[in-house]
Amino acid sequence: MIAIVDYGMGNVASVKTAFQRLGYEVEITDSVDRLQAASHIILPGVGSFQAAVEEINQRRLAEPLRRLAKEKPFLGICLGMQLLFDKGYENGISDGLGLIPGEVNKIETEYILPHIGWNQLQVENNNQPFASFQDKHVYFVHSFQARTEQQYLVATADYGSKVPGIVQNGHVYGMQFHPEKSGEVGVDLLKVFMEETSDRGQLT
Repeated sequence: MIAIVDYGMGNVASVKTAFQRLGYEVEITDSVDRLQAASHIILPGVGSFQAAVEEINQRRLAEPLRRLAKEKPFLGICLGMQLLFDKGYENGISDGLGLIPGEVNKIETEYILPHIGWNQLQVENNNQPFASFQDKHVYFVHSFQARTEQQYLVATADYGSKVPGIVQNGHVYGMQFHPEKSGEVGVDLLKVFMEETSDRGQLT
């Protein structure tokens, strides 16, 4: 069973539908017991970093999510990806989950924000098994981006600066774009995540 974390700030229904298209059993929940029972955990998110942290803390989910991310595959989507990092600077300074080293700041670009619409993925260092997604278009909606070390970058996008699109630390992954809104490419990316996390690589 795949568990989608429900903390009041995610487009959980469309994410659920995307995984169901791949044939998986999916449950939307904020129960730690149900999260513990899942094989994979998905953390979606829409909105601001600070508000998301407040909602997660109110539900007392921060520490359980940190613990569970060390035990089983974990995927953050859009804002959920940003929450994987150490800190966010949207509407003040907030602590993230600290699962991938780095911080989340406003996109440095001369282009209009938010970064919204279809953009191409640029796969870093011919990263396998994502190499086939080079130049594939996915759907972004965000004004803030992660800043992290090269070793955690799987794919980026160009929006007047280099914007992380996919990040990874062991079996913890993040996708800044919305795979559930990115057509067949998005579904294929979720499929790769599921296939690649079957062995549950360790965090660095």
